[in-house]
Amino acid sequence: MGERSEFTPGYEAPNTGVYIEVGAHPDSGDLHNPKRIHLHKGEKFPETTNSDRKWRRIKTNKRH
Repeated sequence: MGERSEFTPGYEAPNTGVYIEVGAHPDSGDLHNPKRIHLHKGEKFPETTNSDRKWRRIKTNKRH
């Protein structure tokens, strides 16, 4: 079973990280200045600017 990759407002963040607002369609990468948020594990996602949008975690390159 795969890990969920898109989240709707009100859902709890599965991991701490930066999330970005994305369009509902997978090919909708044309959002200008999408909202970015930083959430800690367990915090709830806020409302998006459009009801058809969702939140997706941004992969970051961490150096240990």
